Amino acid sequence: MHYFITGTAGFIGFHLAKRLLDDGHSVTGFDGMTPYYDVRLKERRHAILSRSDGFRPVIGMLEDRSALERAAETTRPDMIVHLAAQAGVRYSLEEPKTYVDSNLIGSWNVLELARSLRPKHLLLASTSSIYGANEKIPFAETDRADEPMTLYAATKKSTELMAHSYAHLYGMPTTAFRFFTVYGPWGRPDMALFKFVERILEGRPIEIYGEGRMSRDFTYIDDLIEAVVRLAAIVPAEENRVERIDTLSRHAPFRVVNLAGGQPVALMRFIETVEAATGQSAVRNFLPMQPGDVPRTFAAPDLLKALTGFTPSVSVDEGVQHFVDWYRSEMFKQ
Repeated sequence: MHYFITGTAGFIGFHLAKRLLDDGHSVTGFDGMTPYYDVRLKERRHAILSRSDGFRPVIGMLEDRSALERAAETTRPDMIVHLAAQAGVRYSLEEPKTYVDSNLIGSWNVLELARSLRPKHLLLASTSSIYGANEKIPFAETDRADEPMTLYAATKKSTELMAHSYAHLYGMPTTAFRFFTVYGPWGRPDMALFKFVERILEGRPIEIYGEGRMSRDFTYIDDLIEAVVRLAAIVPAEENRVERIDTLSRHAPFRVVNLAGGQPVALMRFIETVEAATGQSAVRNFLPMQPGDVPRTFAAPDLLKALTGFTPSVSVDEGVQHFVDWYRSEMFKQ
C-alpha cells in the first residue's frame, strides 16, 4: 500500500513512516523543513527514512498547493496522513500567522488534495489542546471542545471542522486523532522531556511551569504509532460504529479518536522519573503557569480500545529511559 504523509521530517511523521516502511509499504513524505527548531534534526530523520527504497522525500510547504499536488499526483496514494503543522502551544503567542498559514491554509490544501485523489482513508492529526480547560475528566471525544485556550488549539479544532465538512460533501472517509503529550526518541527539542534531559545532563536548571502543579497524559511514541496503524485500517462507517461513546458522524464518514492511555502523570513525578533515568538531580526553577497552558490533560481511551482492541501502555519509567538512552547516544555526544 502507498501512503502520502505530510510531516515525515517531524517527530511523529518520522516514526510513522519508518513503521510503515518496515511493514513493507511505500511512503511519499512531504515536509517543509521549517526552522521552528534545528533543521539538522529533521534532516537526520529524513536521512534514516531514505535508507529505504520505498521512501520518496519531497520538500515543500503546505501553503503551496501546487507543490502538494505535484508531490502526490504521480503516486495516487491509498492513504493520506496529514501530520505536518505548526506545533507548539507557547509559540502561537509569538508567531500566530504561522499557525494560520500552516494549520488552516495548509490543512485546507490537504483536504483539496484528498478530494482530488480520493484515497481510501484520510487521517488527520489533532491535539488534546482543543479540550482547553475542560473541568470534566477524563476528556472524552464526545465532550464539547469549543473553548480553546490558544490559537494553536483553535486552528486544530478548525481543521477537524473543515475535515468534517469535506467528509460530508464529498463522502471522504476521515479520521482525526487527538494526540496527548507524545514523547520518545527523536522527539522535538521544544518539548519538556527533551529540555529536561538536555539541561540536567549539562548541569543547568530546568524550568518548571505552574509551580509543578500540573499533570499530563503522556503517550510513548511506539504506542501512538501502533494506534495510528490500527486505526488506518478502520475506515469510518456505520458497520463499525461503537454505541454510546463513538464520534462517528451521523452525516459523514468522519470520526475523532483520542490517542492516549488514560493514565495522567503529575509533572513532579515525571521530573523524578527523568532524574532517575539520567542518574542526576535537577536544579529546579519554579515558574508561574504560562498563558495558554492547562493544568492537566487526561484522555478517555475507551473509543480507541473499542475500535482497535489496543490501549497505549508503555509506562513513563520505561519510555523516559528509552528517550534518555537515545539522547545519550545520538545527541549528547554532538
